[in-house]
Amino acid sequence: MVAAQSYKGRVMILEENGDPVPAAAAAVYWAPAVPGGTSTTLVYTDSDGTFSIGKGSSRALVASYMGYKNDTLQVSSAVEEVEFLLYADAANLTAVTVTGRQQSNYISKLSDIKTEVITAAGLCKMACCNLAESFENSASVTVGYSDAVTGARQIRLLGLSGSYTQMLDENRPAMRGILAPFGLNYVPGQWLESIQIAKGTGSVVNGYEAVTGQINMEYRKPTAEVPLFVNLFLSQTLRTEANIASSLQLNDRLSTVVLAHASADPMEHDMNGDGFLDEPLTKQFNLANRWLYMAPNGTQLRFGYRGLYEDRRSGQKGFNWVKSGEERNNEMWGSRIMNKGVNGYIKLGVPLMNQLEHNHLEEPEGHVDPNIAFVLDYTLHGQQSYFGLRDYNASQQNVFANAVFMSSLGRLHKITFGLAAQLDWHNEELKLSDYDLNRNEFVYGVYGEYTFHLQDKFVLIAGARTDYNTLYGWLFTPKFNLKYNFSDALIFRASAGKGYRSPNLLADNIGVLSTGRRFDIENDLDIESAWTYGLNLTLDLPFGYNGPSSLSLDYFRTDFNNQIIVDQEYLWKAELPAVYFYNLDGRSFTNTYQADFTTTPFKGFTLLATFRYNDSKVTLRGQGLVDRPLTSKYKGVLNLQYATNMNIWTFDFTAQINGPARIPAFALEYPQVDAVASEDGYSPVYPMFFAQITRRFKGVDVYVGGENLLNYRQPYPVLSAEDPFSPSFNATAVWGPLMGIKVYAGMRLTIWK
Repeated sequence: MVAAQSYKGRVMILEENGDPVPAAAAAVYWAPAVPGGTSTTLVYTDSDGTFSIGKGSSRALVASYMGYKNDTLQVSSAVEEVEFLLYADAANLTAVTVTGRQQSNYISKLSDIKTEVITAAGLCKMACCNLAESFENSASVTVGYSDAVTGARQIRLLGLSGSYTQMLDENRPAMRGILAPFGLNYVPGQWLESIQIAKGTGSVVNGYEAVTGQINMEYRKPTAEVPLFVNLFLSQTLRTEANIASSLQLNDRLSTVVLAHASADPMEHDMNGDGFLDEPLTKQFNLANRWLYMAPNGTQLRFGYRGLYEDRRSGQKGFNWVKSGEERNNEMWGSRIMNKGVNGYIKLGVPLMNQLEHNHLEEPEGHVDPNIAFVLDYTLHGQQSYFGLRDYNASQQNVFANAVFMSSLGRLHKITFGLAAQLDWHNEELKLSDYDLNRNEFVYGVYGEYTFHLQDKFVLIAGARTDYNTLYGWLFTPKFNLKYNFSDALIFRASAGKGYRSPNLLADNIGVLSTGRRFDIENDLDIESAWTYGLNLTLDLPFGYNGPSSLSLDYFRTDFNNQIIVDQEYLWKAELPAVYFYNLDGRSFTNTYQADFTTTPFKGFTLLATFRYNDSKVTLRGQGLVDRPLTSKYKGVLNLQYATNMNIWTFDFTAQINGPARIPAFALEYPQVDAVASEDGYSPVYPMFFAQITRRFKGVDVYVGGENLLNYRQPYPVLSAEDPFSPSFNATAVWGPLMGIKVYAGMRLTIWK
């Protein structure tokens, strides 16, 4: 798919005394897409070296200045601001490598939807072993554990579980169904080029499953001029990890990137002394290969495949972890989860305008040439597992197909319409249960989206889609986004839309398997649906080194029409308590307020401060409208970074403050839990601190760091750990960190072409 994009940046030249100064009237242009071709866009820098340039037919952006060597940057769609540093063109000058200087986290000014971007620089601020550990500098996303045993991670966006956030793999739906509980662990942080967090219901092009937002992952590109990247990591708990990426340009048209990952957590540790491992023992292997073919007429073919294997062991120390289905000794409580999966995809983008004709057009900002895109994605995933006495085996196949037409109509209008299909085959077997969890669900949809783009001032996007779901019937999804630029320094956005989710009872709530409770699932559970509304104001502030500071203010509200309630508090004092699954009968909503501030007070030093407040309530049987359990009221983040000249040394420090969460009533019956809770039954406020130091050598970064430096841990996370086969056993009441201080070291080797 061809999307509109503009880029801003600055060109600097290095004087003889070593000081960088702005280059006025430097030429900036896109390199020709094919040898001997012509550049589609050429601009010149202002007196302060700044420029703004529209999209081009290639990804290679070139800066040129008389007397200095040209420099070329490979620019991804996630990057909005780049910086060139040009060196004098002396005959004896040795080759140098220049890279763009990225902000680590920023609020996109160009996106029509409120979007927070975590760049490759942001992913290097901390270890970022996987996607679950990539949000420590973001208040928008909170990552916690679904239970204190299996290590399953879940995100929260706008005060709701991550199951209401649509995960996208380069705009293809990902981490659905049984992949969801551990999917965050299957995306190595060093495989990623950037992460985009879009709040609200997003675009109709990607389906109807975004209720609170979309998180899109951009991977390292085949066109990157990095034939070899190696990342090695080791922590004091002997967690080891290796990541390898290799981008190769086989010729002018064909390129590929190979991504490999291996990790292991081999050491048992029980720092709180409850007899249960603090985190599971894991082994994971992950391999992906992505290809890009760019034809002379602008047609792009992208395809790739991926394989995954993970073995995850948890429970009481010393348990004999046999495979699922094998005879085991149940004198101790243990869990073993084995996940295997493959994925393959094809994306074809075909421009409908002749390339030579395109090169001679003078395009307004936001213009999109007529094009058609086809996407086909297939996933096969299987899980064999047990949780104490429960065996849970599941498999799923998923096919996603999308055909999109996009084009501008004149200078002010753009249309998008398409056809889509989502086919799911789910097979789930929960032994010691009479419930039939198998289902085949097929969804066929048609959608359209209209964009009115008034120069760089006003954007209105109105979209709708209609889908037929073979289980739930016809579903209508309207979505609306508005953006108004009062000036370059003041931007207003508003959004409203509806989203739906088909419930995956166990996959969405995998933690309930780590309890001693029976399940009570009501008949006729309906599809979940909700409206989400949002307002955002982003403004530049007139201070900061070499550019303005930024402030962003948000308000979002989500109102559920129907929600599947997973309730452990209803009749919890019964002799045989249960986990109850039922349709919402009452109100369920969240209000989220957030402020983000970034500034560079002096050269080399950046400050990021964010704060989010949640008012999240749900109607539970027997209680009425109450605060949603285990949902933090607020989160604050302060990140400080200082880098010396040429980024030889980089120092990062992050502080978090995590607000109180309502502890479920059944957990407060335990004296150890009640002792740390407030009088009204909320968890304590707690801080967390992270630090990292990076030393850059030629082509090699060496880093050391620490997480949770105050060694704060939630006390007593496993209830009735001494009697794990009783109905009172429960590992789901998690509101704080489970692991204490972590110290780590690592290196990143980059060989440039």
